[in-house]
Amino acid sequence: MNEHGGLSFDEASEHKLLRETARAFLQRELPPARIRELDQAREPVPAELWRRMGELGWHGMLIPERYGGSGGDALSYTILLEEIGCHWGSMASDFVLGSMLVNLLMRHGTEEQRETLLPGLASGQRIVAFSLSEPGGGTDLLALRTRASLEGQEWEIRGQKLYTSCAPQSTEICVLARTDEPTEGKRARGLSLIITPRQDAITVRKLNLMGMRSAGTSEVFYDGARAPETAILGERGRGFYHLIGSLNRERILAATISVGLAQAAFEHALRYAQERTAFGRPIGQFQAIQHYLADTAIEIAQTRLLVQKAAWLDSHDRPCSIDAAMAKVAGGELAIRATDRGMRILAGHGMTEDSPMERFLRDARLQPVSPLSGEMGRNTIAEMLGLPRSY
Repeated sequence: MNEHGGLSFDEASEHKLLRETARAFLQRELPPARIRELDQAREPVPAELWRRMGELGWHGMLIPERYGGSGGDALSYTILLEEIGCHWGSMASDFVLGSMLVNLLMRHGTEEQRETLLPGLASGQRIVAFSLSEPGGGTDLLALRTRASLEGQEWEIRGQKLYTSCAPQSTEICVLARTDEPTEGKRARGLSLIITPRQDAITVRKLNLMGMRSAGTSEVFYDGARAPETAILGERGRGFYHLIGSLNRERILAATISVGLAQAAFEHALRYAQERTAFGRPIGQFQAIQHYLADTAIEIAQTRLLVQKAAWLDSHDRPCSIDAAMAKVAGGELAIRATDRGMRILAGHGMTEDSPMERFLRDARLQPVSPLSGEMGRNTIAEMLGLPRSY
């Protein structure tokens, strides 16, 4: 049994130390009042704190040491990410993007790209946003209109993207664009990933979201943005397939953030139930409140095990597609149920911005729909069970 009230794979001493160190650092450097201030102002993680996380080796945990990283594994990373998600969902949402690019660079990048980008990612000096979805597509990434044409030795990018996280503070953006016409009627062919530096021809318009207010999710316009011919990540025309190969890790990490949000709501509700009195006794003595807390503790333990199993499989290069999809679906629904129960326990107090429960509830609303909706996740699981494709 771990300190969070659930059985876990992270009983190894190094994992326990990582969790404790991360929690202590975040509580010291980013107290609740500061988070509330940044959330209300929709301001991102302070740049200095972001760089200090790099000094601790957090950004470089999945980056090999030869590129300036600390060479950790996916299981350790999920433990760290859960703590960040428990502390502040917006920070976790931004933090996870670096690991997605690291995964793509290590699988498909050139040595020059790795040597150029990975040390900066590890230190926190570089922040790379992902520009994938478009207004008319959403989950259907293939319904895109953004195009990149080769002009001499540079790509010229024109188009519009939606839901690009971390865009305002990014130093580069990885954009999915059509570079070639599809062949054999397959829309996935001819799409490429291009890493372009921020420039005047890229306009970022931040979206005012209900939750994850500080994540910087934005609409991005490309009006002739330029990137060198060598900025293609992986093989030209195979960008969509490269992304598909990274989906398992993306789903595992999204589920990890959900567990962190649920844990935060659970801990806050538990303290409140122990301290708040009604009818002459703590409300935690009432059976209805106890059942809320017990159900949440059970579901957190179950989902954490599912997430960590998928992360362990991923870190050992074993098949984990169905485990990752299950973790993503279960995590998204856990975040909703845990924060809803927390709000019921706090009642009117939870509705005020003085209580973090209000933020937990807002942030959790994103988890069932991003980066994969629960419905699409179930479709994926069903297909891997041998049922016919439904979309």
